[in-house]
Amino acid sequence: MSTIGFIGLGIMGGPMAGHLVAAGHEVTGYNRSAAAVEKLVAAGGIGAGSVAEAVDGKDIVITMLPQDEQVREVFTEIVRHAKTGALYIDFSSVTPQTAEWTATEGAKRGLRVLDAPVSGGEPGAVNAALSIMVGGSDADFQAAEPIFAAVGKTYELVGPNGSGQVVKAANQLIVGGTYALVAEAIVLMESLGADAAKGLDVLAGGLAGSKILELKRKTMLERDFQPGFRIDLHHKDMGIVTQAAREAEVTIPMGALTAQLIAAARAMGHGSLDHSALLLVAEALSGKTAPTPTDEADA
Repeated sequence: MSTIGFIGLGIMGGPMAGHLVAAGHEVTGYNRSAAAVEKLVAAGGIGAGSVAEAVDGKDIVITMLPQDEQVREVFTEIVRHAKTGALYIDFSSVTPQTAEWTATEGAKRGLRVLDAPVSGGEPGAVNAALSIMVGGSDADFQAAEPIFAAVGKTYELVGPNGSGQVVKAANQLIVGGTYALVAEAIVLMESLGADAAKGLDVLAGGLAGSKILELKRKTMLERDFQPGFRIDLHHKDMGIVTQAAREAEVTIPMGALTAQLIAAARAMGHGSLDHSALLLVAEALSGKTAPTPTDEADA
């Protein structure tokens, strides 16, 4: 079993750190929110008061942070305090450029580096069923397999450093596009008088079936958008997608449209909701939103 410093104990990182404790690893966690650290301690982990304290002397250092700026800031602290030869795993979703930067800077300090963004949202983190796409060397991937096995169901080495983030961008492209189409299908069925619940049941069992239909059709129909993965974060990820496509000189018209729909959801004030709230955008575009009290008074 390894000693692990885990930075970022939020909606995803907290459950993941807990699974590593349950697997027998010694996990020291740090988060800006003291409550998140206390939750890890209650699960059998160790609390730290700083990044330096969390990573000092650890075999493995892990980050799970919202975006590039936080990863770069925390990694600057990690390279100052982690021991030579430590394995650094970044589960965050960031740009390939940031992943390559951590690999280059880490190598200068004797760290082994993997970028390992995940898919599966909060349910995947809670149930240790994440899909993990990993960039780095084969030797480092093999060393990290016990970590991946504790928090995920599927994990693959997809190329050198930065490749994990490229595959994650592709994942977010597909997920966002699928949510947009499911949202339109719901609006279409409801508007034409079909039983949308039964309709989605049928669709989920056929060629149109997807993980999104399997896991989200009921909550979407109920307009329950409690965040498993927020619109704000998917908006950030679609920025990574469009930037990567431009740099690769790849045309992604469906991806560009999906990015705009997610941006619209954010502009409408839905950034804190689950990305399934693209249904609200589809409704608004079709004039199907419920009238506000002001609208009713005007009528």
